[in-house]
Amino acid sequence: MESITNKNALIVGATGGIGSETARLLHLSGAELWLMGRDIGKLSALASELTLSPDRILVCDIAQEQEVQAAAASVHAAVGKLDILVNAAGVGVVKPLENLTAADFEKTIAANLFGPFLLMKYFLPPMKAAGKGLIINITGVLGKTPMAGSAIYSASKYGLVGMMKSIREELKRTEIRMTDLYLGGTDTPFWDSDVEIRFQREKFVTAKEAARSIWFLCQQPSSGVVSEMVLQPFNHQAI
Repeated sequence: MESITNKNALIVGATGGIGSETARLLHLSGAELWLMGRDIGKLSALASELTLSPDRILVCDIAQEQEVQAAAASVHAAVGKLDILVNAAGVGVVKPLENLTAADFEKTIAANLFGPFLLMKYFLPPMKAAGKGLIINITGVLGKTPMAGSAIYSASKYGLVGMMKSIREELKRTEIRMTDLYLGGTDTPFWDSDVEIRFQREKFVTAKEAARSIWFLCQQPSSGVVSEMVLQPFNHQAI
């Protein structure tokens, strides 16, 4: 296992269930953390819990280019480049086609595909110049195996997978590692809105379990890369 002590790590979507648990684990392992999200109150509370200074908080909507550009400039001015970028941000819209709207589509693509594009555009160049780094995206199993009601969500996640695979081809001469984390049903606020399917939440993977998988990935030796990881509930193994 590779130590992550003193490594510069950004958690995007840090106020969510998986993001906040990941931040706690990386902090305990000695990483130098930045927390990104849209809710200043939740970000401040998490930063206080982890005894992080206010300058480690990045209030940012990743679907807004100027905000992502400013956040990247702030981090790079402080440390030059990130060692680890974890993208745990995203929105979930899961409902039958006849109930979907154009606004649902635009919101989902903006958060789940356009936002990650902006993260790559503004945070990747210093990594590429240094030739090293780790990028983890939570694609979810619906980015590999769709289900009824997931038309928009799967479209955004399939797009994310394809985009990251293409970018990986551009980085073959570097030691930058990219991992797609395919999570099955995970007990987070994802399921509290815009979801019109039946599910057994009590049997889901917990946010802490999901975070431990990210923590594990962050410690893999640089001699290899885990390009994909799948974590699913026992009762619903789609892959």
